[in-house]
Amino acid sequence: MTISAARALEFVTSCFVGVGIPSTAAITAQRILNPDLILIYESGTIGSRPDKIPLSIGDGALCDSAISTVSVPEMFNYWLQPGRIDTGLLGAAQVDRFGNLNSTVIGDEYRLPKVRLPGAGGAPEIASSCEEVTVIIKHSRKAFPEKVDFITSVGHGRDMSVRGALGFAGQGPVRVITDLGVLEMSEEHGELILAAIHPGVTVETIAQATGWDLIISPNLVVTPEPTQIELDTLRQLIMYSSTR
Repeated sequence: MTISAARALEFVTSCFVGVGIPSTAAITAQRILNPDLILIYESGTIGSRPDKIPLSIGDGALCDSAISTVSVPEMFNYWLQPGRIDTGLLGAAQVDRFGNLNSTVIGDEYRLPKVRLPGAGGAPEIASSCEEVTVIIKHSRKAFPEKVDFITSVGHGRDMSVRGALGFAGQGPVRVITDLGVLEMSEEHGELILAAIHPGVTVETIAQATGWDLIISPNLVVTPEPTQIELDTLRQLIMYSSTR
């Protein structure tokens, strides 16, 4: 999953990075696939080259290695919201067939949820303003419901016209990378469809782990196995980060 997300950044100029697996994937991409990749974090760091996985957007390693650090208002008002950043890399607790993301609550009742999650942070602005967005999330029926319990970050609402109606600059989520495969947003179908499966995974397994009737691309492919250098780089990054 992480390697597939890193590969999605191979030809990207700038990436607004979420914490956790998105950050791990972005740093891996910068190290071996796209050394000129400009990593941007919500705290205001531009051009970070961290030597470890940051604990949060406020990790000092991001500022220490950055080309520049700007204020949070400048980051959002000048860099993000006008659409100056190519790609957003986000995680979430839930995603639906229209690419809407939930990182707020699990359960029907907002004030008395089953689980209260960390919340929005900068994800709504990232999802609305980056030129495109890639989502990284582990695949299960809980994570891929028919309808998200709460829309934290708008993907495509309930049809492909909502982003234009809301005045969003970016395309929104164009792909969702999971531990089972890759889903891509299809303009023809107006929803996410299965575009690739990881080696050893079956279409049936992914369909059973999805809360809606998943459309399968007629051009379905199998993602290439991770190379040794990709695995070594990822493992070294994780190992160094865990022993700091």
